[in-house]
Amino acid sequence: MKNYQYPIDPDWSNEDIVHVITFLNAVESTYEQGIHFEKFQKAYNQFKDVVPSKSQEKQMGKKFEEISGYSIYKAVQLMRTKLKEENLNKKAQIMNLTTEQRRK
Repeated sequence: MKNYQYPIDPDWSNEDIVHVITFLNAVESTYEQGIHFEKFQKAYNQFKDVVPSKSQEKQMGKKFEEISGYSIYKAVQLMRTKLKEENLNKKAQIMNLTTEQRRK
């Protein structure tokens, strides 16, 4: 992990700051060693509770990328791709179970 200061709003509560830092750590993990998408999704959802608007997220993403070189946008897009794949796999499994049950 690199040494830099996270873009933190001084008006946030301690809990909010923890959620934002946890999410930014998840973004770092996405680039550095990998992270399970469900863990990333949980961190992102908590982050969105603190930073609900797209424009705030984009501003923070720009600041974070400038200081770290890591893109929040790209990490979130990867999570969304993984979620779509997971949902398709779950649907396929359900359909396979249904097909197998019909054969009995």
